[in-house]
Amino acid sequence: MAYMFLNGKLIERTKGKIDVEDRGFQFGDGIYEVIAVYGGRPFALSDHLDRLFESAKKIYMEIPYSKKELEDGIHRLLHVDKREHCYIYIQVSRGISPRNHIIPQRISGTVIIYLLDPIREKENWKRRGIKAAITEDIRWLRCDIKTTSLLGNVLVKQKAVEKQASEAILHREQRVTEGSSSNVWIVKDGLLRTHPADQFILNGITRKQILAISKQQRIPYVEQSFTVDELLGADEVFITSTTMEVTPVVEVDEVKINEGKPGLLTKKLQWLLEREIQSQCFDDASPFSLK
Repeated sequence: MAYMFLNGKLIERTKGKIDVEDRGFQFGDGIYEVIAVYGGRPFALSDHLDRLFESAKKIYMEIPYSKKELEDGIHRLLHVDKREHCYIYIQVSRGISPRNHIIPQRISGTVIIYLLDPIREKENWKRRGIKAAITEDIRWLRCDIKTTSLLGNVLVKQKAVEKQASEAILHREQRVTEGSSSNVWIVKDGLLRTHPADQFILNGITRKQILAISKQQRIPYVEQSFTVDELLGADEVFITSTTMEVTPVVEVDEVKINEGKPGLLTKKLQWLLEREIQSQCFDDASPFSLK
Protein backbone atom coordinates (compact mmCIF):
# COMPACT_ATOMS: atom_id res chain seq x y z
CA MET A 1 0.00 0.00 0.00
CA ALA A 2 1.38 3.44 -0.98
CA TYR A 3 1.34 6.30 1.51
CA MET A 4 1.85 10.05 1.42
CA PHE A 5 2.09 13.00 3.76
CA LEU A 6 -0.53 15.68 3.20
CA ASN A 7 -0.14 18.68 5.48
CA GLY A 8 1.65 16.64 8.09
CA LYS A 9 -0.75 13.67 8.13
CA LEU A 10 0.34 10.24 6.92
CA ILE A 11 -2.46 8.81 4.76
CA GLU A 12 -3.01 6.32 1.96
CA ARG A 13 -2.25 8.00 -1.37
CA THR A 14 -5.67 7.12 -2.77
CA LYS A 15 -7.27 9.20 0.01
CA GLY A 16 -5.30 12.37 -0.66
CA LYS A 17 -7.42 15.33 -1.79
CA ILE A 18 -6.55 18.89 -2.81
CA ASP A 19 -9.07 21.74 -2.75
CA VAL A 20 -10.08 23.11 -6.16
CA GLU A 21 -9.02 26.60 -5.04
CA ASP A 22 -5.52 25.54 -4.04
CA ARG A 23 -3.18 28.04 -5.73
CA GLY A 24 -0.85 25.26 -6.78
CA PHE A 25 -3.68 23.81 -8.86
CA GLN A 26 -5.00 27.09 -10.26
CA PHE A 27 -1.81 29.13 -10.73
CA GLY A 28 1.08 26.68 -10.51
CA ASP A 29 1.88 28.81 -7.45
CA GLY A 30 4.20 26.35 -5.79
CA ILE A 31 7.66 24.85 -5.53
CA TYR A 32 8.99 21.30 -5.42
CA GLU A 33 11.98 19.02 -5.00
CA VAL A 34 12.85 15.51 -6.21
CA ILE A 35 15.33 13.59 -4.04
CA ALA A 36 16.98 10.28 -4.91
CA VAL A 37 16.91 7.42 -2.40
CA TYR A 38 19.60 4.72 -2.45
CA GLY A 39 19.53 1.84 -0.01
CA GLY A 40 16.70 3.48 1.87
CA ARG A 41 18.60 6.73 2.44
CA PRO A 42 18.03 10.09 0.75
CA PHE A 43 21.03 11.45 -1.15
CA ALA A 44 22.04 15.10 -0.56
CA LEU A 45 18.87 15.65 1.47
CA SER A 46 20.12 18.78 3.20
CA ASP A 47 21.03 20.43 -0.12
CA HIS A 48 17.59 19.67 -1.55
CA LEU A 49 15.77 21.10 1.47
CA ASP A 50 17.99 24.18 1.44
CA ARG A 51 17.02 24.78 -2.19
CA LEU A 52 13.34 24.22 -1.39
CA PHE A 53 13.46 26.98 1.22
CA GLU A 54 15.47 29.24 -1.12
CA SER A 55 12.80 28.80 -3.83
CA ALA A 56 10.10 29.61 -1.27
CA LYS A 57 11.87 32.80 -0.27
CA LYS A 58 12.17 33.92 -3.89
CA ILE A 59 8.39 33.71 -4.39
CA TYR A 60 7.49 35.24 -1.00
CA MET A 61 6.17 31.94 0.37
CA GLU A 62 6.32 30.62 3.91
CA ILE A 63 6.74 26.86 4.28
CA PRO A 64 4.64 25.81 7.29
CA TYR A 65 7.21 23.23 8.47
CA SER A 66 10.84 23.42 9.48
CA LYS A 67 13.59 21.53 7.64
CA LYS A 68 13.83 19.15 10.59
CA GLU A 69 10.10 18.41 10.43
CA LEU A 70 10.33 17.71 6.70
CA GLU A 71 13.32 15.43 7.26
CA ASP A 72 11.44 13.52 9.94
CA GLY A 73 8.44 13.13 7.64
CA ILE A 74 10.62 11.86 4.80
CA HIS A 75 12.30 9.25 6.99
CA ARG A 76 8.98 8.14 8.42
CA LEU A 77 7.50 7.76 4.94
CA LEU A 78 10.49 5.68 3.80
CA HIS A 79 10.15 3.54 6.92
CA VAL A 80 6.43 2.92 6.35
CA ASP A 81 6.72 2.31 2.60
CA LYS A 82 9.92 0.27 3.02
CA ARG A 83 11.48 1.49 -0.23
CA GLU A 84 15.16 0.90 -0.92
CA HIS A 85 15.48 2.72 -4.25
CA CYS A 86 13.04 5.44 -5.26
CA TYR A 87 12.56 9.20 -5.44
CA ILE A 88 11.00 11.49 -2.87
CA TYR A 89 8.69 14.15 -4.26
CA ILE A 90 7.99 17.23 -2.13
CA GLN A 91 5.59 19.91 -3.28
CA VAL A 92 4.59 23.06 -1.44
CA SER A 93 1.86 25.31 -2.81
CA ARG A 94 0.85 28.67 -1.38
CA GLY A 95 -2.39 27.08 -0.20
CA ILE A 96 -6.13 27.56 -0.49
CA SER A 97 -7.54 31.00 -1.23
CA PRO A 98 -10.32 32.50 -3.43
CA ARG A 99 -8.96 32.85 -6.94
CA ASN A 100 -7.09 36.14 -7.33
CA HIS A 101 -3.75 37.00 -8.91
CA ILE A 102 -2.72 38.99 -5.83
CA ILE A 103 -0.67 36.97 -3.38
CA PRO A 104 -2.91 36.33 -0.36
CA GLN A 105 -1.73 37.03 3.16
CA ARG A 106 -1.86 34.75 6.20
CA ILE A 107 -2.84 31.46 4.55
CA SER A 108 -1.24 28.10 5.27
CA GLY A 109 0.49 26.32 2.41
CA THR A 110 -0.31 22.84 1.13
CA VAL A 111 2.57 20.38 1.63
CA ILE A 112 2.71 17.00 -0.11
CA ILE A 113 5.38 14.32 0.23
CA TYR A 114 5.21 10.99 -1.58
CA LEU A 115 7.46 8.45 -3.28
CA LEU A 116 8.10 7.85 -6.99
CA ASP A 117 9.34 4.70 -8.68
CA PRO A 118 12.85 4.60 -10.23
CA ILE A 119 13.27 5.27 -13.96
CA ARG A 120 13.62 1.89 -15.67
CA GLU A 121 15.70 3.14 -18.60
CA LYS A 122 18.23 5.08 -16.50
CA GLU A 123 21.02 2.50 -16.31
CA ASN A 124 20.80 1.77 -20.03
CA TRP A 125 20.90 5.49 -20.83
CA LYS A 126 23.91 5.96 -18.56
CA ARG A 127 25.75 3.12 -20.25
CA ARG A 128 24.93 3.83 -23.90
CA GLY A 129 24.11 7.53 -23.89
CA ILE A 130 21.09 9.41 -25.20
CA LYS A 131 20.07 11.53 -28.15
CA ALA A 132 19.18 15.19 -27.55
CA ALA A 133 17.43 17.84 -29.64
CA ILE A 134 18.25 21.54 -29.65
CA THR A 135 15.35 23.94 -29.22
CA GLU A 136 14.78 27.56 -28.24
CA ASP A 137 14.46 28.26 -24.53
CA ILE A 138 10.90 29.61 -24.32
CA ARG A 139 10.64 29.57 -20.52
CA TRP A 140 10.34 32.53 -18.18
CA LEU A 141 13.37 34.43 -16.82
CA ARG A 142 13.52 32.95 -13.32
CA CYS A 143 14.61 29.41 -14.04
CA ASP A 144 16.61 29.45 -10.79
CA ILE A 145 13.32 28.90 -8.93
CA LYS A 146 12.22 25.26 -8.81
CA THR A 147 8.58 26.05 -9.41
CA THR A 148 5.70 23.73 -10.28
CA SER A 149 4.92 26.04 -13.23
CA LEU A 150 6.58 23.72 -15.73
CA LEU A 151 4.56 24.17 -18.92
CA GLY A 152 7.53 25.69 -20.77
CA ASN A 153 9.68 22.69 -19.83
CA VAL A 154 6.91 20.31 -20.90
CA LEU A 155 6.58 21.93 -24.33
CA VAL A 156 10.30 21.82 -25.14
CA LYS A 157 10.53 18.23 -23.89
CA GLN A 158 7.68 17.33 -26.25
CA LYS A 159 9.63 18.84 -29.16
CA ALA A 160 12.51 16.53 -28.28
CA VAL A 161 10.20 13.50 -28.07
CA GLU A 162 8.82 14.31 -31.52
CA LYS A 163 12.41 14.07 -32.80
CA GLN A 164 12.87 10.69 -31.08
CA ALA A 165 15.21 12.32 -28.55
CA SER A 166 15.33 11.79 -24.79
CA GLU A 167 16.13 15.36 -23.79
CA ALA A 168 15.83 18.90 -25.13
CA ILE A 169 18.90 21.13 -24.94
CA LEU A 170 17.79 24.74 -24.71
CA HIS A 171 19.37 27.95 -25.97
CA ARG A 172 18.73 31.67 -25.75
CA GLU A 173 20.06 33.47 -28.82
CA GLN A 174 22.36 30.49 -29.57
CA ARG A 175 23.77 30.32 -26.01
CA VAL A 176 23.02 26.98 -24.38
CA THR A 177 21.28 27.28 -21.01
CA GLU A 178 20.25 23.80 -19.79
CA GLY A 179 18.07 20.83 -20.60
CA SER A 180 14.31 20.66 -20.16
CA SER A 181 14.92 18.77 -16.89
CA SER A 182 18.70 18.69 -16.54
CA ASN A 183 21.92 20.68 -16.56
CA VAL A 184 24.12 20.45 -19.67
CA TRP A 185 27.91 20.03 -19.74
CA ILE A 186 30.52 19.90 -22.49
CA VAL A 187 34.14 18.77 -22.52
CA LYS A 188 36.60 20.35 -24.95
CA ASP A 189 40.36 19.74 -24.86
CA GLY A 190 40.06 18.38 -21.32
CA LEU A 191 38.15 21.40 -19.96
CA LEU A 192 34.73 20.83 -18.39
CA ARG A 193 32.19 23.62 -18.98
CA THR A 194 28.66 24.31 -17.79
CA HIS A 195 26.43 27.37 -17.66
CA PRO A 196 26.90 29.58 -14.57
CA ALA A 197 24.26 29.37 -11.84
CA ASP A 198 22.25 32.49 -12.65
CA GLN A 199 18.56 33.15 -13.31
CA PHE A 200 18.64 31.28 -16.63
CA ILE A 201 19.21 27.82 -15.13
CA LEU A 202 18.29 25.77 -12.10
CA ASN A 203 21.35 25.18 -9.94
CA GLY A 204 21.00 21.41 -9.90
CA ILE A 205 21.99 19.44 -6.82
CA THR A 206 23.79 16.89 -9.02
CA ARG A 207 25.42 19.83 -10.80
CA LYS A 208 26.78 21.02 -7.45
CA GLN A 209 28.02 17.51 -6.67
CA ILE A 210 29.90 17.30 -9.99
CA LEU A 211 31.50 20.70 -9.44
CA ALA A 212 32.62 19.68 -5.94
CA ILE A 213 33.96 16.36 -7.22
CA SER A 214 35.81 18.09 -10.07
CA LYS A 215 37.42 20.53 -7.66
CA GLN A 216 38.44 17.71 -5.33
CA GLN A 217 39.83 15.61 -8.20
CA ARG A 218 41.52 18.61 -9.84
CA ILE A 219 39.55 18.18 -13.03
CA PRO A 220 39.74 21.50 -14.92
CA TYR A 221 36.32 23.15 -15.10
CA VAL A 222 34.72 26.52 -15.66
CA GLU A 223 31.20 27.82 -15.08
CA GLN A 224 30.89 29.59 -18.41
CA SER A 225 28.19 29.61 -21.06
CA PHE A 226 28.83 28.11 -24.48
CA THR A 227 27.17 28.36 -27.86
CA VAL A 228 25.21 25.81 -29.85
CA ASP A 229 28.16 25.54 -32.24
CA GLU A 230 30.51 24.82 -29.32
CA LEU A 231 28.09 22.18 -28.09
CA LEU A 232 28.05 20.46 -31.48
CA GLY A 233 31.85 20.66 -31.70
CA ALA A 234 32.50 19.34 -28.19
CA ASP A 235 34.61 16.27 -27.46
CA GLU A 236 32.00 15.07 -24.94
CA VAL A 237 28.51 16.15 -23.86
CA PHE A 238 26.56 14.97 -20.86
CA ILE A 239 23.64 16.00 -18.69
CA THR A 240 23.13 15.81 -14.95
CA SER A 241 20.05 15.64 -12.76
CA THR A 242 18.75 13.82 -9.70
CA THR A 243 16.92 11.26 -11.81
CA MET A 244 19.53 10.91 -14.59
CA GLU A 245 22.71 11.28 -12.48
CA VAL A 246 25.49 11.65 -15.12
CA THR A 247 24.12 10.62 -18.52
CA PRO A 248 26.18 10.87 -21.74
CA VAL A 249 24.72 12.65 -24.75
CA VAL A 250 26.06 10.86 -27.82
CA GLU A 251 23.98 12.54 -30.52
CA VAL A 252 22.56 16.06 -30.85
CA ASP A 253 20.28 16.84 -33.79
CA GLU A 254 21.83 13.95 -35.80
CA VAL A 255 25.37 15.15 -35.04
CA LYS A 256 27.41 12.39 -33.41
CA ILE A 257 29.35 13.36 -30.29
CA ASN A 258 32.60 11.41 -29.72
CA GLU A 259 31.63 9.10 -32.59
CA GLY A 260 28.38 8.29 -30.82
CA LYS A 261 30.03 6.87 -27.69
CA PRO A 262 30.22 8.05 -24.05
CA GLY A 263 33.47 9.93 -23.41
CA LEU A 264 36.24 9.05 -20.97
CA LEU A 265 35.73 12.03 -18.65
CA THR A 266 31.98 11.42 -18.64
CA LYS A 267 32.58 7.83 -17.55
CA LYS A 268 35.02 8.97 -14.87
CA LEU A 269 32.49 11.43 -13.46
CA GLN A 270 29.82 8.73 -13.48
CA TRP A 271 32.09 6.55 -11.38
CA LEU A 272 33.06 9.38 -9.03
CA LEU A 273 29.41 10.32 -8.46
CA GLU A 274 28.53 6.68 -7.79
CA ARG A 275 31.37 6.59 -5.26
CA GLU A 276 29.95 9.68 -3.54
CA ILE A 277 26.49 8.09 -3.43
CA GLN A 278 28.05 4.96 -1.96
CA SER A 279 29.83 7.04 0.67
CA GLN A 280 26.72 8.99 1.71
CA CYS A 281 24.12 6.25 1.52
CA PHE A 282 25.88 2.93 2.13
CA ASP A 283 29.42 2.96 3.52
CA ASP A 284 29.75 2.78 7.30
CA ALA A 285 26.14 3.87 7.71
CA SER A 286 23.73 1.98 9.88
CA PRO A 287 20.07 1.82 8.82
CA PHE A 288 17.98 4.65 10.24
CA SER A 289 15.44 3.71 12.86
CA LEU A 290 12.24 5.39 13.89
CA LYS A 291 10.68 4.92 17.30
